[in-house]
Amino acid sequence: METELDPMKDDLPLMANTSYMLVKHYVLDLDVDFKSKVIEGSIVLFFETGSQYRKTSSAGKECCQSQFDETCKMRASEPCHIPMLNVKMKCNDFAVSGKEEATSDENSNHSNNEQASGISSSKYCCDIEDRGNKDFLLVLDCCDLSVLKVEEVDVAAVSGIEKFTRSAKLTGVSKELENLRIRIVHELVTLPADRWKEQLYYFTHCSQAPGCGELLFSTGTWSLEIRKSGIQTPADFPHAIRIWYKTKPEGRSVTWTTDQSGRPCVYTMGSPINNRALFPCQEPPIALSTWQASVRTAAGFVVLMSGENSAEPVQLREGILSWYYYVSMPMPASTFTIAVGCWQEVKLQSFKQKAAIGTNTEFSLPSSQTDLRWHEEICGHVEYPCRFQNPAARLQAVIPYRVFAPWCLMESCEEYLLQLIPQCLSAAYATLGTHPFSRLDVLIVPSNFSSLGMASPHIIFLSQSVLPGGSHLCGTRLCHEIAHAWFGLAIGARDWTEEWISEGFATFLEDIFWARAQQLSHDEIKGQQELKALLRWRRLRDEVQNSEEELQVLRPKKESTGELSESGASVVKYGLKAEKIFMQVHYLKGYFLLRSLARKIGEVSYLASLRKFVVKFHGQLVLSQLGQMSIEFHKLQNNSFLYREKLFSSPGVSSQDFLSMLLEDIPKQKQSGLTVESIFQNWLDTSGIPKPLLEEGETWKECQLVQQVSGEVTKWIQTNQRIKKNSKKKMKQDEVVFQQLLPDQLVLLLEFLLEEKTLCPRILQCLERTYQLREQDAEVRHRWCELVIKHKYEPGYADIERFLREDQAMGVYLYGELMVNEDAKQQELARKCFAAAQEHMDASSAKVVAEMLF
Repeated sequence: METELDPMKDDLPLMANTSYMLVKHYVLDLDVDFKSKVIEGSIVLFFETGSQYRKTSSAGKECCQSQFDETCKMRASEPCHIPMLNVKMKCNDFAVSGKEEATSDENSNHSNNEQASGISSSKYCCDIEDRGNKDFLLVLDCCDLSVLKVEEVDVAAVSGIEKFTRSAKLTGVSKELENLRIRIVHELVTLPADRWKEQLYYFTHCSQAPGCGELLFSTGTWSLEIRKSGIQTPADFPHAIRIWYKTKPEGRSVTWTTDQSGRPCVYTMGSPINNRALFPCQEPPIALSTWQASVRTAAGFVVLMSGENSAEPVQLREGILSWYYYVSMPMPASTFTIAVGCWQEVKLQSFKQKAAIGTNTEFSLPSSQTDLRWHEEICGHVEYPCRFQNPAARLQAVIPYRVFAPWCLMESCEEYLLQLIPQCLSAAYATLGTHPFSRLDVLIVPSNFSSLGMASPHIIFLSQSVLPGGSHLCGTRLCHEIAHAWFGLAIGARDWTEEWISEGFATFLEDIFWARAQQLSHDEIKGQQELKALLRWRRLRDEVQNSEEELQVLRPKKESTGELSESGASVVKYGLKAEKIFMQVHYLKGYFLLRSLARKIGEVSYLASLRKFVVKFHGQLVLSQLGQMSIEFHKLQNNSFLYREKLFSSPGVSSQDFLSMLLEDIPKQKQSGLTVESIFQNWLDTSGIPKPLLEEGETWKECQLVQQVSGEVTKWIQTNQRIKKNSKKKMKQDEVVFQQLLPDQLVLLLEFLLEEKTLCPRILQCLERTYQLREQDAEVRHRWCELVIKHKYEPGYADIERFLREDQAMGVYLYGELMVNEDAKQQELARKCFAAAQEHMDASSAKVVAEMLF
């Protein structure tokens, strides 16, 4: 029996048996119903036999059966993995005919379906009590879905499909027909990249082909298990199946809510369980696939999705529109994202837009001839239409982009965001070269979004919290998410427990991009980056003091990182811990590691190596795993050529290759003591602040921007002391002259003042007026709210209430502060704000806050 997992301490299971069957393409055909808060329709999955069974056929069952049996014994206890969302295609209305057969169980997809399929959720593939032979069991990641029917798709019935049958002859023999269908799918999924349009055409038509027999299935807490009676090996299992299903309103992969204008919307939230509550899928990162999706919804709604095309709606009938997207670059299903709402496209006047792009032409071309030579290398990823091999794409500094937002935020988006995008895209191109994706949509998501931003292929979600207070927070967050196009999407971690690989790079590159977007001088860049480093060091220090040690380790699985079970299943370590979502240790320690490398090597050489790394490893999964590398090295140490061939032909590559590049490019660094072993020991495998960082904290105080803040803090403290000694004296606005500070300087100023035991109400009042704190960005206002709470400054309680309502992505910590003071008014304020926001609050945030309050 599957056991219930404790979301406060357990690992997230990734149960799909990808070693046996690997999804190569998804075709989704869905209807979005806002009245019932359900997404309903079908998904067709096209498979290739997994790596362990690729050479197996019906004549070779015995050679793999023992491995299969062993996996069956592991099934009940096997945990698994994570990420994101949905996609779509133009199909006929076959969804309607399929619903009537399977809707007898409206409220549950467990009991009735189990009876219909003949599989109990407590019985696995090795239970032969009611069936003589051991049937192969296909396992998909699935949660919070009502699965209605599963059927094999008769791809052989598609007109024109004969070109994929080669020399096979179509006969009436059932077994030959089954083999023919498998062969057709194999030929289709292995078409060369230059035939991707033809491939997409046949995927579409095959997905609309009739069913040719229902398959048996059962649903568990975390999985959907499918079998075909009498089929004992993956090689003989149907390679094209259709699943009829519908989501549940409480499903954890999607959020049903209202936007800032009060209109209904739904979006994928990048929750800890990823997309498995949106569609049945394979979630292990190794399961790279393409997809297409057709999504129907009522007129007035806009469908945005991870797709290479900017979809235009097609009216199917009065009041119903259909949106179609596709992706030809294989990526993990977790990166799939969808958002449906009454979004409005934000547009600039054409002359403004041209001016915004024109200001950045100075870094619109590749920075060196060396970069062009790198592009001539053969790509190491699976074959797909790659932009890195496209001459036009290599010269495209700014990819096409659009901005969408609720109507009430249109003006705010036009003021800053829309003009920042071309600057940030150009800065990213100047740093890393070719954009991995052909276009970009940016969406301002509802206020209950649980982070400041989230990057997916072709689309970025931004919190409304980045809009107020000028361009700084908006620009830096935009740069962070753009960086994920390279690190996190085009280059991904093979094991999601190592999120520092994507988040550390994105945090480090955010500063590089933003400095170039602002066209700062060398001294200005150095000053801002030193200031930012100090702020991050303080944040990391606070986090390691107030979090569990086990959650501070960047490589929690150590030597087991990247390991899979025989079936291909795995786990995301601590993936279901609610508090982990709000931690930044992976961002910060990863950032400081990369910053340390850049300082040792020199930024120019370091960025050149980054570009080289991107060109070499885009489209692949990176595994920062010394243990596996050492094992492979010892096995093959007598044959270095064989070692390198083994390494680069594997599904994932190691970050050791990146370090090797640095040492190869700069030989003198080999004597610096910089080794993979030392990096793991000092940075990745231990909790707390890394030893190299402990010595660095004092050096940032010499930065001029930091010294300016220290001077301002001294003025405020001295003024506070004078008022405390003479409480009757009123403080005049011009009594002390204070400097205007940058947003990051304001954050540091307020953090320093938070360390003071007492501040007079008049000081707080003057502080707010001097820097107009209520009009600053969310990072500054958060520190202001902390000051208000600490000193029980009641005139600022309205600011706290506004922050908890409008900036939910950052407000969780404030609830805890309101409760810790044990002040009745503050606790009442916390409960009042939570009651108002709870209904539409992110589930993980609501859980954490509820535990603080009650």
